[in-house]
Amino acid sequence: MTMESHRKCGLFASSSVLALLIAAPAAAQTADAPPPPETPPAAETQADDIIVTGFRASLNDALVQKREETAAIDSIVAEDIGKFPDSNLAESMQRIPGVALSRGDGGEGRNISVRGLGAQFTRVRINGMEGISQVSASDIRGGVGSGSGRSFDFNTFPTEIFSSLAVRKTMSADVEEGSLGATVDLKAPKPFDNRKDFVFSATARGIYNDIAREVDPRLSALVSKKFGDTFGILGTVAYSKRHIDEYAYSAVNVLPTYVAGLGQNVPTAPGASTTTNVLFPFCTPIGYTFNGSPVNSPANGFANSGNSVGADANNCSTGNPRTSTREAYDYIMSREGVSGRPGGGVFLPRLPRPVKSSQAQERIAGSLTLQWQPDDDTDISIDGLYARFQVNRLDSMIDARSMGRNASNNGQPMMSVRDIEVDDQGSLIYALFDGVDLRSEMQDERFTSTFRQVNLNFEHRYSDSFRLYGLVGFSDSRLDVNKLQVAIDTNDTDDFSIDFRDNPDIPALGYGVDIADPSIYLYGPPLANGDQQGQISSFDRQNVVINRTFEVNGEWEAAPDFKVVGGAQYREGDFSLDERSLTPAFGLPLTLPAGVNIADFATTTTGVADNLGGQMSDFVTIDPDRFRDAVGFDNYQFCSVECGRGFGRVDEKYASGYLMVKFDTRDTLPLSVRGDAGVRYVHTELATQGVIPTAGPPGSAFPTIGVIASVDRTYEDWLPSANLAIDLTDNIIARLAAARVMSRPSYGQLIPSGNVNTAIRTGSFSNPFLDPIRANTFDAAVEWYFAPGSLFSVAYFHKDIETYIQNTTSLVPFSELGLPDSLLVDTNVTPEDLFTISRSENTPGGPLRGFEANLQLPLTFLPGVLSNFGVLANFTRVRSDIDYILQSANGVPTLTTTAPLVGLSPETASGTLFYEDDRFSIRSTLNYRAGYFTSIPSGSADSDVVGMADTIFVDASASYNLTENVKLIAEVQNITNEQTRMYVDSVRRDPLYTSYFGRTFALAANFQF
Repeated sequence: MTMESHRKCGLFASSSVLALLIAAPAAAQTADAPPPPETPPAAETQADDIIVTGFRASLNDALVQKREETAAIDSIVAEDIGKFPDSNLAESMQRIPGVALSRGDGGEGRNISVRGLGAQFTRVRINGMEGISQVSASDIRGGVGSGSGRSFDFNTFPTEIFSSLAVRKTMSADVEEGSLGATVDLKAPKPFDNRKDFVFSATARGIYNDIAREVDPRLSALVSKKFGDTFGILGTVAYSKRHIDEYAYSAVNVLPTYVAGLGQNVPTAPGASTTTNVLFPFCTPIGYTFNGSPVNSPANGFANSGNSVGADANNCSTGNPRTSTREAYDYIMSREGVSGRPGGGVFLPRLPRPVKSSQAQERIAGSLTLQWQPDDDTDISIDGLYARFQVNRLDSMIDARSMGRNASNNGQPMMSVRDIEVDDQGSLIYALFDGVDLRSEMQDERFTSTFRQVNLNFEHRYSDSFRLYGLVGFSDSRLDVNKLQVAIDTNDTDDFSIDFRDNPDIPALGYGVDIADPSIYLYGPPLANGDQQGQISSFDRQNVVINRTFEVNGEWEAAPDFKVVGGAQYREGDFSLDERSLTPAFGLPLTLPAGVNIADFATTTTGVADNLGGQMSDFVTIDPDRFRDAVGFDNYQFCSVECGRGFGRVDEKYASGYLMVKFDTRDTLPLSVRGDAGVRYVHTELATQGVIPTAGPPGSAFPTIGVIASVDRTYEDWLPSANLAIDLTDNIIARLAAARVMSRPSYGQLIPSGNVNTAIRTGSFSNPFLDPIRANTFDAAVEWYFAPGSLFSVAYFHKDIETYIQNTTSLVPFSELGLPDSLLVDTNVTPEDLFTISRSENTPGGPLRGFEANLQLPLTFLPGVLSNFGVLANFTRVRSDIDYILQSANGVPTLTTTAPLVGLSPETASGTLFYEDDRFSIRSTLNYRAGYFTSIPSGSADSDVVGMADTIFVDASASYNLTENVKLIAEVQNITNEQTRMYVDSVRRDPLYTSYFGRTFALAANFQF
């Protein structure tokens, strides 16, 4: 199916939803239904004495909270106890102005960005205490997630265990530091939140995805009991299973042809006596000449590590004839591109491949709250929260591995090009190759993310003018990952084709062999001449984040409507990373045991052709459990620091204090001005440890060992802030806010360590001396509450980002990295080979500015049934100018550019049309997020950025009160079957990753007593 046809289907589906919204209430009015139940009021509009319940009540409650705050805060509250408006917390926040959603596996909301600032700049508190939630990310998009950041993965938690969330967009001194974008507060329900002495609520859902085609359960329950007027207990539990299938095309990277080329000295021009080194990207045709000089590439007798590959005048390598055509080769070499190199104007996918990612998810979570209110002046509660998110993920893919290999692995320079066509920018249209190595790869990953938190919250009012409040809390977030990656190869296949002519996002791939036949594949050690026969890697990793918090605050009303607030806080945040991976002896494929062949552990990846529009084929892959049994994997050996593998520690201690005033002039001045102003001081102590691989001493069990490096440092920040809310009229509020804010680097960036990938000649090094990102912010807004339950507001925001953190990239010979040559053993890489090295650095920032508009409009002024409709809409526009260092040499920038902040969508918008009466509720939400850059620099030669294309997601939900105690619910997500589309380079926009994860449907019943 083409992209255009998907868009047409999306428009049709959207129209259908709107038609449903119009038709359904009319049907509900004519249905023969019993009288409406007597539901306790969830919100009340006092002016008209109208009782409002359900979704409309949730909106009204959030509006009341927003109006009363002095800072810029937007909230979402539960429609009823145990019933959050949406099934995913991140998806709920899409309705808040300035919030954009990043979707993870299967299209489920994972992270948020606020006003253009990504998840790493958004801080999340749970019941008043900072929380960090981690999940493992698949590398099917070309990158591997280690879970070493500070961002919060919302898909770890079900919505049913929370009663409200608030997004704080401006800072005040009493809120701890760490957020550059926003602070999100998640709150679990408490017994005294509800007027009833006993509450029981339970919901059972059945969930179906039209790609996975399985029905999965999602169950939740809440019980609350008050014992008299002083003590209460409330517990929640939620459980779900979900199966996800995602199908995609992935290029992994897009590179100019010369990158993997084989160098030879040739004349600078026909007949010239001077020579220059030219990288020949493919195997040259028989009798080829360049600038009038005969060229064989690979040259006759070319050898890898002293072992001949069999190249001669007629063969690229043994059994691999030279079949390149002169026309195709000259076409490539004539296009120099921005690099000025022959072949630099032709860009090819590095590893073109279909991908199938299948997941089995299991999530269980719960909360328990004990609340004691012995009198009107005292409130003490103990809040406990637990969540476990367990995922078994199997990723399967088959790629043209030669296109990601250089000559040392008998890769791209041993391929022959028979036909090729690119557009004016150099983007591939069509190509046909011979001598291509194919690789079928399996990644079996099993991870568990566990979060636990317990905190004691206390508040006591000693007099009418003084109260003391605070918390003591502990939390830990653990991510346990086990991953096995196995690949099988078939080498030197002919008639491999890539064809984008029918679909610019997903090419048709032809392989020239039956890729569903296990007999064509190899598995075993690499050959001396560089030929590969498969791959294996495996690791166990545990990331742990432990937070301890002690906080005490005092509030003194020094005069009517004038309060002095102060407090102190001590926090500890400890991050640890421990990894075990296969020892060098087991890190390369071993010869299969006697009597074992690939067919014994092979299986077929199905559904590829059906879900990718017939552009690609089903293929052989590896069954992970059968592979483990076949090779005796239980006997494989692992190592950690002793062989230079993963280890890291980041221990942070934060001591902070603040002083602020709160004031309200409503009784002293004609104009009511509410606000706060204060300053926060924070002292940060940082102790980090990491492992640096180095050559092992004589007699060492491993050629490479790990040496622990330690770095200790401190820094401090003064963070002033002020918020003003000016009541211009009874219904119009003007807001002003200014603050200095900071956001700390991720844990992984601070661990003193470095590593290289010899297969693709890349490396990354961290930097424990990174400073936080700091900024000065200013906000202004006007809010018009023009009718009950209604709001129109506009806001302007400006952030002067003084410092930023970038991964700068430079080409460095391996010999200059300070790493031992022992890392190159059995890799066919020499110490003189250039590596693309990425390192985190503090760099100048730049300004970020934008505005947002928000409308909440219940259509109560319309006649009859139309008065039950309502509209929510918001729009945000953001611009930023960050100075990026694209390349550097010897620490000096050699190439810079100014571009938007990574992760910043210049425009986002959300619109919801809803209908709600006493029995029936239905709504549909459309969320638009403009494209944004995910990486600057791109990490690809001659390409500036990696970006995400714009998306439009449409969701809908409906509910019907069958009786006073029973509600039926129907939901559908991604009605238009939107895809995720990533690209390389802002001009060419070469497709990098295009995925389909389908529509998700749910039917549910809610019971309340």
